[in-house]
Amino acid sequence: MEKTNLINLDDFGLQPLNMEARLALLQILEDRYRKKSMIIASQLSVKLWYEYLQDSTLADAILDRITAHAHRIELQGKSLRHKK
Repeated sequence: MEKTNLINLDDFGLQPLNMEARLALLQILEDRYRKKSMIIASQLSVKLWYEYLQDSTLADAILDRITAHAHRIELQGKSLRHKK
């Protein structure tokens, strides 16, 4: 995954992460930090990500790597899937 130019995590926070998945996410983020890009899309509010990650130490490490040099875009309004 380190060689891939862009990784897109879609629907982040939809399902609970077990310890193995949280550790894998941390490792991916660490390997890519300031080297390659990631897009993380979520319907879960960013303010709830810490609680979602459950383990406070891992949450600190993961969120530090996600937010340190992030460009955050929050979409508002109705879903485009409900177009007439």
